[in-house]
Amino acid sequence: MAEVAGLRESGGAGEKGLRGGALGLLSSIVIGVASTAPGYSLAATLGFVVAAVGLQAPAIMILAFVPMGFIAAAYFYLNRADPDCGTTFSWVTRAMGPKAGWLGGWAIIVADIIVMANLAQIAASYSFLLIGADGLAVEKLWVTLLGCLFIALMTWICYVGIEVSAKTQYVLLAAELVALLLFTVVALWRVYFGDVQGAVTPALSWLNPFEISSWTALSAGLLLAVFIYWGWDSAVTVNEESKDASRTPGKAAIYSTVVLVLIYVVVTVAAQAFGGEARLADSEDVLADLGNAVLGSPLDKLLIIAVLTSAAASTQTTILPTSRTSLSMAAKGAAPEYWGRIHPRYLTPSSSTIWMGVLSIVWYAGLTIVSEDILFDSLAALGLMIAFYYGLTGFACVIYYRKQLFESASNAIFMGLFPLLGGLILLWVLVKSATELYDPANSESGDSWFGVGPPLVIAASFMLLGVVLMLLQWKRSPSFFGRKAELPTADVARGDAIAAGSLDLPDEGRLEGLSDQGGVG
Repeated sequence: MAEVAGLRESGGAGEKGLRGGALGLLSSIVIGVASTAPGYSLAATLGFVVAAVGLQAPAIMILAFVPMGFIAAAYFYLNRADPDCGTTFSWVTRAMGPKAGWLGGWAIIVADIIVMANLAQIAASYSFLLIGADGLAVEKLWVTLLGCLFIALMTWICYVGIEVSAKTQYVLLAAELVALLLFTVVALWRVYFGDVQGAVTPALSWLNPFEISSWTALSAGLLLAVFIYWGWDSAVTVNEESKDASRTPGKAAIYSTVVLVLIYVVVTVAAQAFGGEARLADSEDVLADLGNAVLGSPLDKLLIIAVLTSAAASTQTTILPTSRTSLSMAAKGAAPEYWGRIHPRYLTPSSSTIWMGVLSIVWYAGLTIVSEDILFDSLAALGLMIAFYYGLTGFACVIYYRKQLFESASNAIFMGLFPLLGGLILLWVLVKSATELYDPANSESGDSWFGVGPPLVIAASFMLLGVVLMLLQWKRSPSFFGRKAELPTADVARGDAIAAGSLDLPDEGRLEGLSDQGGVG
């Protein structure tokens, strides 16, 4: 334990005791893509997007990718300077100071715990559907029990090692993508070469956002679609366990968002070509509604597998960023030392991982027992947390590299303009979402709390709780909160200037000493 205590005192990237070099580029991309749960995201969201913008849904998928791609650029450059598993927490601390950094880390933790309930519930429900137990799929008791078992199982996988986590993700993501690919190919084949009633031949105009009928429709569609990209940042939270920690995770983040936009656009085109606008607009689960019509029985079960493996994979990968964010916070004195413990054999954040699972089960089971309406309303509050910490990261990149932005055009674009635009778009999303959630009619329950929609109250309450916890930790560990914002060292700035605008990074000699200078401490 003496070694662990020493790690906490420095807390720099690569000094926390995690298993370094365990993940390559492909493993990191798999984690980033799987974390977004693309199968489930499409099943649950596509119908609402089509209802908002009609056949321009593929265009919305592309537009929603834009801010995420811009924020991925911020992750790429910030990770080069500081390959710390705390990501937003660590980077915002460096660029904007410890208080902003702490709140960014808190937003990640809250968002991940809240979404675990939804992912576990979906995984449980679709497990029953897969075996034909449709009655159990709507039984609250059995779904909750199986959902809690899913959380416990995925927590155990994360606990016993990052390699086991990565191998599990390969299997789950492969099953999901095979099912989505089969659905896409068969749907488009039947549209072009079959006789499908209500089918619509795909057109290039579907990719044109200027065909959207109004700004209101575009805004509604974008608000729905932007959050289905959330989760790719998990590829960066495992940076300290990756090969070439300062470069591989950032590249994985960018590649993950590109893979996601391809999946979303292609599947969206296939689904609306086969089903037509009216059918999709009335659907709350597009893949389930079209599955039998496209593939027939029993192959339609593959789409149930796609959503099931999607939710299960995301349940696991959601544990990774939370446990590593809290580990980083503990290592730097921003959270109690307990959260910084590393398992001596598995080299994973043991305490943080276990408690991520425990808190997720308590949140899910507790709210299911007390009120499912509150559980669903808390999910609506997720978007505010996501927009907050993603946008904050974009602004942090611009602030951190402000003295290098005008050294070249590529610096200005890739290290400045893109992250800034990403942050501004997500700030708009944050304000727009908060405005809509203010109206109780836009909540899942339709209830009014103090004259305000429950999701907005829940989000505000969590952030207020975060402020209280931050003040308590400030009293316990004032040294962390006494830190000042920093600028990149000369070596880091030079390395990023060379890399700006390109993923063809410089050789090892040019980056000598980069990792040694990356830590906040």
